[in-house]
Amino acid sequence: MKMWQVCAVAILAGSAAPVLANETEVLYQHKAWVVEGVTFEDGSYACLAEVADPGESFSIWAFPDETVQLQFYSEDWDFGDNDTADMEVEIDRRSPWSMTGADLTGNSVLFSLPNNDGSGDFIVEVARGNTLYLRTAEGESVRSYTLSGSSASIKVLVECMNSISGDRNPFN
Repeated sequence: MKMWQVCAVAILAGSAAPVLANETEVLYQHKAWVVEGVTFEDGSYACLAEVADPGESFSIWAFPDETVQLQFYSEDWDFGDNDTADMEVEIDRRSPWSMTGADLTGNSVLFSLPNNDGSGDFIVEVARGNTLYLRTAEGESVRSYTLSGSSASIKVLVECMNSISGDRNPFN
């Protein structure tokens, strides 16, 4: 198990977010969060932890190859395809995280976390935090998301990720 996974399990990286889900199974729901096992039309699968309000969401996707991807979605955005941007994410009043080269596509901002200790630290901050702030690279506010219920939800996401880190689909 890699170091960032060990950190994450104690409290929780590429491919683009999958296109169409064929089947979802709610694994856990707590406060503002829902954790799902997702099977796609092509037979691939992923784990998803998400906090959503009507028309917008913050999601953490975990894939069998141990890639973890953040997705920020809003119906208000229309990025087109194949653009990138730098952004920062701040949890509560802690130091902001710089996320360079985030993919902008359609209504989503996508960022694959590098497979390192810093990514584990970021996920631990999400699990322990109250509010996540998405900002431009210059620090201008874009959106905020509640993290209420994230600690327990991240634990379930890690369990789901560990269960799919093999050759079998646990949702069949």
